Amino acid sequence: MKTTFTARHFQSSPELKEFCLSAVEKLDQFFDKIIVCDIVLRPGQDDDNPAIAELNVKVPKTLLNVSEEAPTYEQAIGTAVDNAVRQIRKYKTKHYEHN
Repeated sequence: MKTTFTARHFQSSPELKEFCLSAVEKLDQFFDKIIVCDIVLRPGQDDDNPAIAELNVKVPKTLLNVSEEAPTYEQAIGTAVDNAVRQIRKYKTKHYEHN
């Protein structure tokens, strides 16, 4: 799986980038045919949830998109990865499990 990391409108710390990349590695456990995973972090407008994390996961014939808002980027990426896992499981069930 190829992974790209983008921090829009702010300078990301190396620790945050490493945290995001290691969190996304978890997706390989659930589906080994992931082509590309794009991580996009950006500040939001909401005062309660100022951090937005977006994951674009390219799998064969489909693009799975997850966007989450949270008080911190770490919380947002954690929730986004959990939602991506759920979408990947649903994708696998529809496309790869035949009855």
